[in-house]
Amino acid sequence: MELEKNKSLSAYSTFGIGGPARYFIAVKTIDELKRAVLWAEQEGIPLMVIGRGSNSLFHDQGFDGLAIHNKLHFCEIEGSAVHVSSGYNFSLLGAQTAKRGLSGLEFASGIPGSVGGAIFMNAGASGGETADHLQIVTVMNHKGELYDLKRSDIEFAYRTSSFQMSGEIIVSARFLLEEDRSARGRQIEIVSYRTETQPYGDQSCGCVFRNPEKGSAGALIEQCGLKGMRIGGAEVSTLHGNFIVNREGATAEDVWRLGAEVRRLVHEKTGIILEWELRRLPYELSS
Repeated sequence: MELEKNKSLSAYSTFGIGGPARYFIAVKTIDELKRAVLWAEQEGIPLMVIGRGSNSLFHDQGFDGLAIHNKLHFCEIEGSAVHVSSGYNFSLLGAQTAKRGLSGLEFASGIPGSVGGAIFMNAGASGGETADHLQIVTVMNHKGELYDLKRSDIEFAYRTSSFQMSGEIIVSARFLLEEDRSARGRQIEIVSYRTETQPYGDQSCGCVFRNPEKGSAGALIEQCGLKGMRIGGAEVSTLHGNFIVNREGATAEDVWRLGAEVRRLVHEKTGIILEWELRRLPYELSS
């Protein structure tokens, strides 16, 4: 475990965007995570935990605090019960469980995030959400204390969870899935559909906006003729309207300005206000 200074965050973002973190540390064990958290607490330094860097837009100036790269990596499957670390690849988990004939996480295949990020955002697609089969989440507070939260202790809604306000760090989770031999076939279909309809070869964060109550954000953006719209190096994907891609050296400011202009034009033309799904991470946080 090595504490680094002025580490660029761009390599830890699926956007490929982000300035330097004042301090940076990668943790591979729960003990290392605890030591990093306690150091930040002792020094009075704000901290931010990074998973796979999807769904987040790092500031062009970086982060004036400690960025902890979550590399906790374990997955145990017994029967239909799954115990998995928060740093584990969520897409891989969806594929592995489907291969075992377990249903409930097929939708995860192709989502470029970590298990912790998926829980934090209540990620979902194809009619499924992360919270659907979640049983227990083990978390750590800023004093390094570990404890379990039952599903009923956590508030979930569309693309949101109470973790977004609590400050608790997600360490691991337990899911209870359903035995279903057809799960693998559905998982393959989901991956195929995403590959055809979403710009997986480009640097992006996934969906930028939440879907409105009726219809989809991508369809509205396409209906308004905004595919291919560009500000600086950021471009609305020509394949899927709800993706902004880093076409050529985009900055965080480029992405945010483009998203704001898309929101304005969609509202102007349809009367619908799109809500951000993309999380814009500030340079400074209170400790």
